[in-house]
Amino acid sequence: MKFKMQNKQNQLIERISVKHLVVGIDIAQQLHVARAVNFRGIVVGDPLTFTNNEEGFSSLLKWINNLQRINNLDESIVGMEPTGHYWINLSKWLFKHNIEVVTVNPYLVKRNKENRDNTQSKSDKKDALVIADMVKNGYYSEVRPTSESFEKLRVLMSNRDVVVKRLVSSTNQLNRWVDIVFPELRQVFKDITAKGAIATLRLFPSPVELGTMEPEEVIMGWKSIMKRQPGLKKALLLIQVAGKSVGTKQALDAYKFHLEQLLEEYDLALKQLERVEEQVTDALLKIPFAYKLLAIKGISVISLAGILGEAGDLSGFSHGNSLLRHAGLHLAEASSGKWKGQIVISKRGRSRLRRFLYLATMSLVANNPEFKAIHSYNVKVKKMKKMKSIMKLIGKLARIFVGIARRNEFYCPEKVNHIIVLAA
Repeated sequence: MKFKMQNKQNQLIERISVKHLVVGIDIAQQLHVARAVNFRGIVVGDPLTFTNNEEGFSSLLKWINNLQRINNLDESIVGMEPTGHYWINLSKWLFKHNIEVVTVNPYLVKRNKENRDNTQSKSDKKDALVIADMVKNGYYSEVRPTSESFEKLRVLMSNRDVVVKRLVSSTNQLNRWVDIVFPELRQVFKDITAKGAIATLRLFPSPVELGTMEPEEVIMGWKSIMKRQPGLKKALLLIQVAGKSVGTKQALDAYKFHLEQLLEEYDLALKQLERVEEQVTDALLKIPFAYKLLAIKGISVISLAGILGEAGDLSGFSHGNSLLRHAGLHLAEASSGKWKGQIVISKRGRSRLRRFLYLATMSLVANNPEFKAIHSYNVKVKKMKKMKSIMKLIGKLARIFVGIARRNEFYCPEKVNHIIVLAA
């Protein structure tokens, strides 16, 4: 099945009928502003400013119903910018009251500000009217309510990103500490986060202390906190390099205290990462078609959880290309007359979804025989650049995922192999 974005755009425009009240809402933290137009873009009623609570939401619903009654309109559609997290509660409340909610791209809102009055002026009322105009013209995206499992995945994966950033930050600070106080430690342990290196930092936080110790004392210290520990050779090397260390000898008490706090933060981040990944696995396995996607060799739990958490139910996408547009991985070109610009990825979509689709594809190229063969054919036979081949394989992965979710079938390597044979 060929996917044409123009057909999708036409469908979005056709959904706005003569019986629609089109509402645009400018989202803020405390006060929202709503404006309404009909299907032709004619302003209907006065602006409404309402608070971000139950009373304010009820006044919005009353305002919408009143405008529908006065103008003999049977249906309504509400558009809003996905500003931070402030729009989420309002959209869910409107869904519960059977009001259709769509979102518009904030970048497009900025580009369309001058359509109404040909000025660069900006206000909440004008922004709400611009949003309503954009919805009327079909420049919106549908908001599909997600089930409990998908929303749980999204929250957990967002939480995981925060924990990973903290873990990376604490690791970088540990590396900095070692570079200042005990740079020779890298001659014994190449990786500062290895179990032996972390145990050494806990037990012997400065080379001054190590220089006066015997190898047996170092080994006994390792045995006290490690089941498997480095041997005598490592202990001798550690004492030897500690005696010749060029690390700072000043303010060692302050550096030891700093190291103690860094290790506490490192331990906490590791523990939290382990806990959140357990929760992610439990939530992912409750999704009916998840185990079919995990059956694809090279697809990890974390990559799949990241994709489903951002994209939601893949069976709701009409085609794999729709998933690519949702991620901002569709192509964009700038050309005019005889000049033709470079074709690039638009990146107008969910950045986290782009990242996990890329990571999943890289894993497939490394571990999946079918994807590895296609990538090799693209690079060696078709003389394609490696990154261009990866981008094409991301599109193939998106189509496979959506196909499996929509048809509820298992991954079929023979179909992919058939494509390779035809290409050869």
